[in-house]
Amino acid sequence: MDKPTDDNLSRLPGFYKLSIAERLDMLGARIHLTPEERYSLRGEPLPLAIANQMVENVIGVFGMPMGIAANFHINGRDVLVPMVVEEASVIAAASHVAKLVREHGALTTSSTDAVMIGQIQIVGIADPQAARQRILDARTRILAIANEQDPVLTEMGGGARDVEVRVLETPRGAMIVVHLLVDVRDAMGANAINTMCEALALYMEGLSGGKVLLRIVSNLADRRLARARLEIAPAAFDEHNWKGQVVAEGIVNAYAFAQADPYRAATHNKGVMNGIDAVVLATGNDWRAVEAGAHAYAARSGKYGPLTTWEIGPEGRLVGNIELPMSVGLIGGATKVHPTARLALKILGVKSARELGEVMAAVGLVQNLAAMRSLVTEGIQKGHMILHARNVAISAGAVGETATIVANQMVREGKIRFDRAKQILRHVLMAAEKKVRTIETRMSHDSPKPPTPQDR
Repeated sequence: MDKPTDDNLSRLPGFYKLSIAERLDMLGARIHLTPEERYSLRGEPLPLAIANQMVENVIGVFGMPMGIAANFHINGRDVLVPMVVEEASVIAAASHVAKLVREHGALTTSSTDAVMIGQIQIVGIADPQAARQRILDARTRILAIANEQDPVLTEMGGGARDVEVRVLETPRGAMIVVHLLVDVRDAMGANAINTMCEALALYMEGLSGGKVLLRIVSNLADRRLARARLEIAPAAFDEHNWKGQVVAEGIVNAYAFAQADPYRAATHNKGVMNGIDAVVLATGNDWRAVEAGAHAYAARSGKYGPLTTWEIGPEGRLVGNIELPMSVGLIGGATKVHPTARLALKILGVKSARELGEVMAAVGLVQNLAAMRSLVTEGIQKGHMILHARNVAISAGAVGETATIVANQMVREGKIRFDRAKQILRHVLMAAEKKVRTIETRMSHDSPKPPTPQDR
């Protein structure tokens, strides 16, 4: 990642207190938003005409909140992180813990080359082992056919790199699966790989003597990994009367729970993906592919486990690591069609798909730390429920300051429900109406009366 140009780029003090217009002004001062980009954030984020070209049977567009996670300092560079998410507290939690990390620790990343896997399934083979060897012997010709399908990719330094062949024993008999390993550079790569696999089908049938069925990209992109590492002094958690060392030990114990129990690991990883998916969505990438790859990777040992690891390091610092497949791109798909996705990439300031994947991994690791910190201290509900209560109040019909009053009352009672929100709202509105009537009555008594005939 690039050297920093502004050590305080991602520091947005008081950002949450500002109006939307003021936030755009602050953001614009940092990344130079054009009038068109401001409009894409404040106006219609996806024009219907573009939506109609992206998918079938379009009847409208669906809006999601887009916010900025502040305070991220990754590999010595400040990063503003756009996140699209409907769940309250995700962005606030990531921003707060990122601030603790930048003040008391460090966040670094790395990644492998952008190598994706295309799979070609071959069935009905008389001698699978002999067919496997014939395919391996034809490696040079296979790679040549694959690369003929995308000369632009090869010109950019990418393209098909290797061939692997496996024989699988299944209830339907033995079958061969050919893996085509392709460096897709800055693309997600699915379309390029699918095209290559389709083009190889007849050649594979000739080599193997079998029938080619499936030819498609694999979303278990375990040759395209993003990694992040976080170190933080336990003293960072010395807040709200908590003892930082106790919090750090609690986080390691929470990780041990996830490591031992797949029921906990599923929720542990959901917290990781809260952060990653939000950035994937913001940048117009395929969040379903990323989710599929992440969870498959979490089960690669045969048992589902956590995507992150946590320990107390030799120097007493809390150390977290994450490694997962990251099949995301800067070119192709919605990343180039969707105007807000293009703007999200501009905000991030990333120069390659590898760098984008690294930022996503870093956000996932920080989000995981934020969730576990809450779980081992005040509990996940406190911060989450304050924001959730406001959403419930709004759904019950409260607006503006009234929504805040209703939400605060529900939080105090510990009863955050739609029916209770309606009740509180009714009482608030009745009290407000009564207050208005009282003021009007007092004003009518205090106002001078018109003169009577006797007074004239």
